[in-house]
Amino acid sequence: MQRSDRLSRQSLHPRYAPRESVFAGHPDHYRGDNYAVCSPFLRDCVQAMEDCCDEAYETQEIVRLGTYDLPRMSRVLESERVFLLIDEGTIRKYKADLTEEIEPQINELLSRAEKGLRLLMKQESMLRTRVEGSQQDSAPARGKVNTKGMSKIDARRVQMLVRQREALEKELEALQLDVEELELAQMRK
Repeated sequence: MQRSDRLSRQSLHPRYAPRESVFAGHPDHYRGDNYAVCSPFLRDCVQAMEDCCDEAYETQEIVRLGTYDLPRMSRVLESERVFLLIDEGTIRKYKADLTEEIEPQINELLSRAEKGLRLLMKQESMLRTRVEGSQQDSAPARGKVNTKGMSKIDARRVQMLVRQREALEKELEALQLDVEELELAQMRK
């Protein structure tokens, strides 16, 4: 709603209406300034003042809602500094008690860390040997055995033994992985 279209607050609220006249007749008869000229901006001025009052009231309501709990919150958040003076012997006693309580746990954690480190180093060496083995497997000379000058039966027997050795090596790697997993499980317990 625009300001010019609005009615004055006096026309909307009866308690803001002008007071009753004390004269018996119509008040216009008693006025001597019937033809007095008022500023054309007076109505706009009144409406602007009413808008300012409304804004101030709404602002006051917002502030009141935000701060109504301030006294209780200030009591809740109030803190006091308390200083307690104790002698050095008491401090040493509590420090020793704390050391006795924490030291076994720290030693246990250190031993676990050392075991884990050894296990990781072992896994690293296993992985390195596996990588070296796979690099050697990729070399063409590993799978082939020189069978020149051998009979066919001996050549087949050599190839069978080579395949058995490779299968056993793979089985050994699988067993080593199982052992490592069991050691890891043991470490975590």
